[in-house]
Amino acid sequence: MARLVVIALAILAEASVIILVKFKLMSLAPTALGVFLRALLVSGLLSLLPLAALRFLDRRERESIWLYIAMFLWGTLIASGIASPVIGWIFPTATNLSLVHSDILKQVAQNSGPTFAAMLLTPAVEELIKGLGVFIAFLLLKSEFDGVRDGFVYGALIGVGYNLIDSSFYLAEAYARTGVVPWWQYFVTHHSLLGFGGHALYTGLFGMGLGLSRQTLLPWLKVAAPFTGWLTGYVAHVTGTLMGLLTIFLAVSVVGKGLVSPFSPGSPLLPNPSFWALLISGGYISFFWSFPFVALAGVMLWRSGEWERQVIREELAQEVEPVITLQEYQGVLSDRMLQTRRIQGMSRSLSASIVNAQNELAIRKWRLSHQGRDPSADPLVASWREEVSRLRETS
Repeated sequence: MARLVVIALAILAEASVIILVKFKLMSLAPTALGVFLRALLVSGLLSLLPLAALRFLDRRERESIWLYIAMFLWGTLIASGIASPVIGWIFPTATNLSLVHSDILKQVAQNSGPTFAAMLLTPAVEELIKGLGVFIAFLLLKSEFDGVRDGFVYGALIGVGYNLIDSSFYLAEAYARTGVVPWWQYFVTHHSLLGFGGHALYTGLFGMGLGLSRQTLLPWLKVAAPFTGWLTGYVAHVTGTLMGLLTIFLAVSVVGKGLVSPFSPGSPLLPNPSFWALLISGGYISFFWSFPFVALAGVMLWRSGEWERQVIREELAQEVEPVITLQEYQGVLSDRMLQTRRIQGMSRSLSASIVNAQNELAIRKWRLSHQGRDPSADPLVASWREEVSRLRETS
């Protein structure tokens, strides 16, 4: 089964790369391609911020770096490659929301039907395709998909990967159509809130729904949580698209075409004041529209952290040496929301490995107990105990 999944994913990735290169990159003029490459570099650097934040969120039971890469690549390659032709097939004549010129209000008014249809259905297509990657991880990686926090991390990783490609094409295609590079829109619509104001948030909300389904003991919530999570992400996406378009409308209608160029004629390095005014005002709009969804994600992540610490305290209380010492368990009891316990007298890397194995053991035991299964007969529980003993021998 695993081999078939790997083969299927490899085929999807190859097909997606072909689509992106043949139908997206090769359709760009050389100047637009240069804009795409610059945007790709900037997006890559900006993506380091949310990636670092996600790594911190996952600190108590870190997943394999290969799993991080797989989720990220689902967003950059598979989701981007599949979503683009599907959206183009559904809306071949819809107004492109990245158009930026003085007649934008007139053009959108003339094409209001396909424009607003695209605003409703394009997010649905994107969230379904991105969400498919999270759902596959939910089905196949049961031992690595423990709860709300894991779900958010996986969904946000896919969202960050998707945003890397989507934002770069956004800028290049806007330049190809208008002859200007709307950097301020690029930052406001794709990289707001340290990278969590867009695709990372949308798909992360669906991942949280899946994680809550895995974590809860309530049968009805196991069914309702994934649907509610996806719907919340979709509503956030539609709202974000509407607010992004509203920001463009306000900027163009108030100050006109001149503000799309961030550089003053005599200042090739520093953006002009109007660029910063648009960037800051757009940032405020992005914050206010996204606040309910960010607050929801924040509360759920906080609650998931409380759940993790409680499970770890309860399950490790039943363990003895060499799995955990009395001094180490005191560290478990003193663990806090923004802290990560460390075993004294060990190197940072060895301490992190042992703590991770202990935490994985605790969560695995909790899950088995609440499924009515015997943790003492589980090979994975035995494997985590053996892993702790092996790591201690290397110290």
